[in-house]
Amino acid sequence: MATPAWMEKLKKRWNLRSTWQVIIVLVVFAFTGTTVLVIKRPLFDMWFPDKDIPFWASFLYYVLILPVYNVFLLMYGFVFGQFRFFWEFEKKFFNRLTGRKHE
Repeated sequence: MATPAWMEKLKKRWNLRSTWQVIIVLVVFAFTGTTVLVIKRPLFDMWFPDKDIPFWASFLYYVLILPVYNVFLLMYGFVFGQFRFFWEFEKKFFNRLTGRKHE
């Protein structure tokens, strides 16, 4: 069976060795996103039991979720054997975020 073109593009863009590695990386992104989504409701239920969530709390959640997301990304990357890829991905991400050039 032929590999879809979009998967070949990801493999080339991310400098991965195999289609299987692309799939694992996509699974890590999916698990990380799902985890971040799933933890929001219990946290807000604990902090705001009356379900009246102020705007500032949602805003603060979205500001603070960025570092939490990145920690989960590294954790899942480690669990799935792709820590090196995600460590490099994080370094590139934060270099772009801070405006620094690639090292």
